[in-house]
Amino acid sequence: MPLFADQIGFWGYALNGVLILLSLILMLIILIQRGKGGGLAGAFGGAGGSSAFGSRAGDTFTKVTLYMAGIWVLVIMINVKVMLPAKPAAAKPAQTTDQPADTPAGS
Repeated sequence: MPLFADQIGFWGYALNGVLILLSLILMLIILIQRGKGGGLAGAFGGAGGSSAFGSRAGDTFTKVTLYMAGIWVLVIMINVKVMLPAKPAAAKPAQTTDQPADTPAGS
């Protein structure tokens, strides 16, 4: 069943907004971090060993990145659960009895 815009509730839109905001923050945090081995920072003439926020900021940004990534994954899982269409109620199976088929119900 395709997902239509009229089936998305408030929480679907709210979680999508939170997910976009978390994604942007996570990208910024990753881009601010200091490169561990020079990598592309050294290739473009940047100062690979310096950090904009001091030498101890690398450890803090690493922890913040891990926490933000965990929250990001959690929001994605919740968003998938919220966006799934509701399943119709299953029909109840026929009721069975424990009596053998050849015995009458009254005995």
